[in-house]
Amino acid sequence: MTKDDNTVRIRIIAFGPIAERLGGREHELHVPSGSTVREVVELMNLGEWISFGLSVAIDGNRCAVDTVVLDGGELALLPPVSGG
Repeated sequence: MTKDDNTVRIRIIAFGPIAERLGGREHELHVPSGSTVREVVELMNLGEWISFGLSVAIDGNRCAVDTVVLDGGELALLPPVSGG
């Protein structure tokens, strides 16, 4: 999707297995204006990660998945940590 008046540009920073799945850690997307984090995650075909306990942050601040992304924002996708 290219930038136009009805879209916003966001930078995606992915960690762990999400970065592996996306083929890299940093990505840039143009998404429809008014999109929520959940909609961005689903657009990236990562919707199942929400039920796995995905944490998200916009510009370094943790937020809910119903938060609207803004033009020029940085969205971090933080998968749940497991281990023993």
